[in-house]
Amino acid sequence: MAPVQKTISPRAWAELLMLSLIWGASFLSIRIALDEIGPLTAVAHRTGWAMVILWTYVLVRRLSAPTDLRVWGAFLVMGLLNNVIPFSLMAWGQLHIETGLTSILNAATAIFGVIAAAIFFADERLTARKAVGVTLGFIGVSTAIGLAAFKDFDIRSLGQLAVIGGTISYALAGVWARKKLGHLKPQVAAVGMLTGASLMTIPAAWFVEGPISLSLQPQTWAAISYYAIVATAIAYMLYYRVLAMAGSGNLMLCTLLVAPVAIVLGAVVLGEALPLRAYIGFGILALGLLVLDGRLFKTVQHRKRRT
Repeated sequence: MAPVQKTISPRAWAELLMLSLIWGASFLSIRIALDEIGPLTAVAHRTGWAMVILWTYVLVRRLSAPTDLRVWGAFLVMGLLNNVIPFSLMAWGQLHIETGLTSILNAATAIFGVIAAAIFFADERLTARKAVGVTLGFIGVSTAIGLAAFKDFDIRSLGQLAVIGGTISYALAGVWARKKLGHLKPQVAAVGMLTGASLMTIPAAWFVEGPISLSLQPQTWAAISYYAIVATAIAYMLYYRVLAMAGSGNLMLCTLLVAPVAIVLGAVVLGEALPLRAYIGFGILALGLLVLDGRLFKTVQHRKRRT
């Protein structure tokens, strides 16, 4: 008997959208921080402060931390795959390639995530509907940002390779999280992952970029506060909740929504104009998400059978 396939409930969709809103704003905050601090130091601030916040939460709530060394080993691997590698590669890549191209490449996480989940999990197989939906979503993101961004794409560029490496690492992290950490409470899984990441990022930043300074400009602290507290501590509690509800492949779909959120925030906060291609791209993306969800098409088919 074939296993029941993972689907995305309305609640999971709502939390995926929330993740996208949170992470869509993180691009701007990270870029602001990079004006004063190095990429590794930016990552160390991100994982370190988020770890402190989540440990405070776990202790106040009196949640039990795991004592099994195998679980702590899994935390280290998860911290490497989901924080150290992608945060560092993408922060460095943002210094060397266009923001639009970075967003497109980041959206490819959804493609890698769906493929990786299909390889490792019987209940997340790659159906024709899922493949079509993800492809439409990626085309929508690319259209909204502007297909002209692809003219700058050069597989030999280290900056672009760095971002692609980060997206693959994110996809593998989703698989690892479901296999090794799916039994834990979201808060515990998040704090364990960030502890593992901090044990690597803080020494690495100190060794490569020098002592981590706390004497920073107010705008840098504001940026760090956002991406450490909101886009990391809070976001990763949502991450593990959605993982439990929808599976690793479906979880990665949030990256399709991150770029449009960033575009809309640019228009609302910075007064940037929304070109026609943005609306067209949003429409294609919405169609892709409807295909992935499947409920609308099932309702139409059901009504046709009744008539």
